[in-house]
Amino acid sequence: MSGGTVILAAGGTGGHIFPALSLGQALIARGVRVALVTDDRGGRYEGENPDIAVRRIRAASPSKGGVAGKAKAIVELGIGALQAAIHMKGLGAAIAVGFGGYPSVPTVRAAAFLGLPVVLHEQNAVLGRANRFLAPHAEKIATSFREMTNLSAGEAAKCHFTGNPVRDSVLALRGERTVVSDGPVNLLVFGGSQGATVFSNVVPAGIAELPENLRARLRITQQSRAEDIERVKAEYQRLGVAADIRAFFDDLPDRMASADLVIARSGASTIAELTTLGRPSILVPYPSAADDHQTANARAVEAGKAAWVMTEPDEFTAPKLAGALLGLLKAPDRLNRAAASARDLGTPDAAERLADLVIATAPALAAAPSNPQQGRAA
Repeated sequence: MSGGTVILAAGGTGGHIFPALSLGQALIARGVRVALVTDDRGGRYEGENPDIAVRRIRAASPSKGGVAGKAKAIVELGIGALQAAIHMKGLGAAIAVGFGGYPSVPTVRAAAFLGLPVVLHEQNAVLGRANRFLAPHAEKIATSFREMTNLSAGEAAKCHFTGNPVRDSVLALRGERTVVSDGPVNLLVFGGSQGATVFSNVVPAGIAELPENLRARLRITQQSRAEDIERVKAEYQRLGVAADIRAFFDDLPDRMASADLVIARSGASTIAELTTLGRPSILVPYPSAADDHQTANARAVEAGKAAWVMTEPDEFTAPKLAGALLGLLKAPDRLNRAAASARDLGTPDAAERLADLVIATAPALAAAPSNPQQGRAA
């Protein structure tokens, strides 16, 4: 179909890029043209979907460095906005969808200057700094959580709940898994792109405090930093616990789906995937996250009875973790109820909900079919 191109403004990390690409795939299935405008870091994902055109712009974070660094970043963002405007004119842009992070700023600002409608998507339970800056230019703000903080009254009026789109590889694994009272328990531990040293310190020490009969039931998969791997392996071997310790797992969605309990940080992508898959978790928010958004994410899942939050450093200690694990392993019905609650919180149709919102916001795309099956048949 014709009607212009949807511009996805995202960059930097997979937490911004993957929801953008998921939306792009949903729109393409409806016959809508899509392009991703991103920075060099986001450009690494070029080729993830060959139907999505990729255009690169310059961008930099104004929140880092001293006065000179901030001034340089502002210049870079200005150049990026000019580049984005040129790209959008050439692509016949109909609307821009920003996914947060500083690389989205030039494109969204340029779209507003060109008079294009703007939709922002916020992955966290707190409106992020880039999206707060861009909110005055947005017609609508798509939210991943039903309740979101850091909003003015005007911003709240623009909000529409869609959920946070996840990758197809995660959606394909959505199902149900039941923990039995006397069987093995698959415990998955991961945090950050390379694991978290605090997990390497606290989790083995917490496992050591469990009764031997409960330790024998554990099957642990843990992501650790390269410098921690041998130490963690040796500790689990000493405890007689079966464990697979690596710096990176390229099949993490499969391991999440088969986990009986997950111990993890509470970034937006992790929350979206855990709830899509319906897995119970102990969430340890990263204490240095901007605006403490990981704590807000974790508390939202805890309020939905799908997780238990242990803040660092006060609550996430070996003795307290051991107590939490002991209570859960002795009462697997608690894990099963949390798994069901997590699944209820998930929005596996988030990409379709977001696609509906984008199409409804762009007059040039209003003729696009809202039913994805209709779009695929066209």
